[in-house]
Amino acid sequence: MDDSKHRAVDRYEPDTALTRLIRVPVRIVVLVLVLPVRMVRDLLAAGWHAVDRPLLRPLGRGLAWLADTLILTPLSWLFTNVLTPLALAVTWLATALFIWPWIGLWRYVAVPVAKYGVAVPLVWLYANLLTPLGHAAARLLGRVGQGAAWLLATLLVAPAAGLWRHVLVPAARYGVIVPLVWLYGAVLTPVGHGTAWVFGKVWQGTAWTLGLLWQGTAWVLGGVWKGIAATGRRLGIAVTWLVMTLLVAPASWLHRRVLAPVGREIADAAEVAWRIAGYLSRAVGRGIAWLFRHLIGVPVAWAYRTVCTPLGHFVRDALWAPARRAAAEAGRAARSALATARETVRQARRDAWRALVGGPGGTRSGEPLGVPARTLGSTTTVPSAAQASETSLLGEKLVKQG
Repeated sequence: MDDSKHRAVDRYEPDTALTRLIRVPVRIVVLVLVLPVRMVRDLLAAGWHAVDRPLLRPLGRGLAWLADTLILTPLSWLFTNVLTPLALAVTWLATALFIWPWIGLWRYVAVPVAKYGVAVPLVWLYANLLTPLGHAAARLLGRVGQGAAWLLATLLVAPAAGLWRHVLVPAARYGVIVPLVWLYGAVLTPVGHGTAWVFGKVWQGTAWTLGLLWQGTAWVLGGVWKGIAATGRRLGIAVTWLVMTLLVAPASWLHRRVLAPVGREIADAAEVAWRIAGYLSRAVGRGIAWLFRHLIGVPVAWAYRTVCTPLGHFVRDALWAPARRAAAEAGRAARSALATARETVRQARRDAWRALVGGPGGTRSGEPLGVPARTLGSTTTVPSAAQASETSLLGEKLVKQG
């Protein structure tokens, strides 16, 4: 498919012969490569949508329920009812065995012994013995120190101060300092000034000579650098021209005329091929669905409609309905027979009681009386008549009057 008519025309990159030449083969190749991928993708998507809701979600919920029932709930019960009480018991036991004895030993043994056996005697010893001894020793040492200081000041400090003031200071002043000051002012200062003037003149001459040499050297080096720069500039221009001509221009032409059109055509071909593959995949899917419908669905529907439905109706009308009616009639007959048997047993009990006790109409207290029933074919209520079904398979009376 050529969709170049629907694409905006780029005036900088016209539709060249190379583009037209590679467009159709590239799209054919890309379609051949993309079509299996698209069909596999559509097949996987359809399979996922088919099994997601009816299979995967119930399976996930079932696995979650199994995990909750078989793993999380037992673990929670184990943690709550076993591990937590066990940890509390172990903690209490460890506290009782390792912490409380040491606390009691510290509180009731070590602290009283240290307090009343060591601290109290030491405090009493310090307050009543060491403090007075310390005060007395301090007074004694104070007196001794004062005497020693007076002796030191009298025997050492006063003679040393007199020696420094009256001997050493005059000797150092008039024997050393005054001659040195005269020597510095009268001899060393003029000599230093002359030496400084000589060195200044020498430095000025040296600086002037070095300046001339530096200017000449700089002029020579500047000329050399200008020549090198001009040569390098010409070489740079030549190398740049060569690189642009031999590398950049061909690469730019290759990118603009070959790589960009090929890449664009490949991208467009991939897009078009993906769309065409989608159409083909949808057509294949519809064809498979049509085949499945006409090969399996239609025959199955025809068989259900033509064979199974009439057969089911025949079974329902010919077998199931008569069997159900016969079962209902049999149930009614059985119930009627049971009612007749119960009434017969009651009548026999009444007759036996009359024979044993006597009396024409005597009845035993608490003897159950028969429920009056209506006979078939009449409206007369007879006390000794048993109930009978109004519908009978034989069409005759099953209960006689007593």
